Amino acid sequence: MFQDIAYALFFGKPLIMYLGIVTILLFFLTAAIAILNRRGIRTIPFKWHPRCAMIAIFFAIVHGTLGILVYF
Repeated sequence: MFQDIAYALFFGKPLIMYLGIVTILLFFLTAAIAILNRRGIRTIPFKWHPRCAMIAIFFAIVHGTLGILVYF
C-alpha cells in the first residue's frame, strides 16, 4: 500500500522524489530567512522562521516515513 503511494507517478517521476525536493527547498528557505535577517538584507518577520521550520520538518517526516515503509 505505501509502495503504491510513494511510487505514484506524477509527470513521470515518483511522489517521493517530489517530496524530497520540496523538503530541501523548505529547509533552504528556513535558513535563508535567518541569514537575510541577520545580514539586514531583507527584514522578514521572525515568526516565519519557526513556521517554515515546522513545515519543513513535517515534509521531512512524511518523506522519510514513505521511504522506510516501502520496505515493510
